Amino acid sequence: MNTSAQWIAKADKYIMKTYGRYPLVPVRGEGCVLWDADGKRYLDFLAGVAVNNLGHCHPKVVAALQKQAAEMIHCSNYYHIPNQIELAELLCAHSFADKAFFCNSGAEANEAAIKLARKYAREKTGDAERYGIITAIASFHGRTMATISATGQEKVQKFFDPLLHGFTYVPFNDADALEAAVTPQTCAVMLEPIQGEGGVVVPSADYFRKVREICDRHGLLLIFDEVQVGIGRTGKLFAHEHFDAVPDIMTLAKALAGGAPIGAMLAKDEIAASFSPGTHGSTFGGNPLVTAAGVAAIRAVLEEGLLNRAEEMGEYLTGELERLKEKYSFITDVRGIGLMIGMELSVPAGDIVVKGLERGVLLNVAQDRVLRFVPPLVVTKQEVNEMIAVLDGILEEMTQ
Repeated sequence: MNTSAQWIAKADKYIMKTYGRYPLVPVRGEGCVLWDADGKRYLDFLAGVAVNNLGHCHPKVVAALQKQAAEMIHCSNYYHIPNQIELAELLCAHSFADKAFFCNSGAEANEAAIKLARKYAREKTGDAERYGIITAIASFHGRTMATISATGQEKVQKFFDPLLHGFTYVPFNDADALEAAVTPQTCAVMLEPIQGEGGVVVPSADYFRKVREICDRHGLLLIFDEVQVGIGRTGKLFAHEHFDAVPDIMTLAKALAGGAPIGAMLAKDEIAASFSPGTHGSTFGGNPLVTAAGVAAIRAVLEEGLLNRAEEMGEYLTGELERLKEKYSFITDVRGIGLMIGMELSVPAGDIVVKGLERGVLLNVAQDRVLRFVPPLVVTKQEVNEMIAVLDGILEEMTQ
């Protein structure tokens, strides 16, 4: 077997450099732990960027994938796929939605939401100019041309203009600014319940209630991008449940199938009806393999007490991070809900991630100065304590 150094040398030769990769080659995972090609152990507080909510290789997801792989991996969406139907039923039964569309990623789910919102608005109003979508500054909705156009970050959009026309960006958590941006061309508002890539930004308690009222008043669709924060991460199955606001459309991906690549868009019946045959599709979307994993993952979240666990462990981790905040003056804020937590610093946080990697702890930074903690929902107090001890040691060195 190749060593980590040998794998990295091959990657440098053959893989496009679209990621700033760390010198880590994971080859095995279990729960909150990864091992690299050299056998070194790592405690994972990134979880594939909030993908491995059930931890690595959850037994029920593994069993579902193994069983389905031996029966049928893929078939066309020209036919009815039982696992896909079962997953759609599960998601609709536990949400506001009546219908689901499946694809392969969060970006594709958001593309679908953009297309559906525009088509529905034009059909409902008869106005061909009704296509505008309001999103938030510092938002992140994906890397395709449509979703970088929706993303309110210039660094994501740089070099790729001309962007898709029709997006307006307003400050997050400012309902007055959002309403002021509404025009006769606006058809929808698209927001993350908690901004992840934007630095784990949690809105005020009444923000989304106000946004819902604005959408209702102006006849706009409300789209929630729950790609990162959905499927139990915040202690509820969907993060918007914390904010007393129901969307018209919701997008999911990341944790939906326990690590298998999947995306989903959910919508109410009246809106979903605008997607008639031929208006949208995905060759691999919702195929038998990934939806088998999705059914297993959703059932595990609901049946194994992981929503309560995310809430309880989130409170514990937040408390430990608050303790560090009291100790180190360069920690300016600790915020989040459940196991979606950010710790903001007054100094860049990139070196902390590098030092954590060297000491066997996987961390992540968002917006340069925010450490983002998104461990698996199965994380234990012992594992939190281990991570905190390593982080404390790194922060202590920064004071010297």
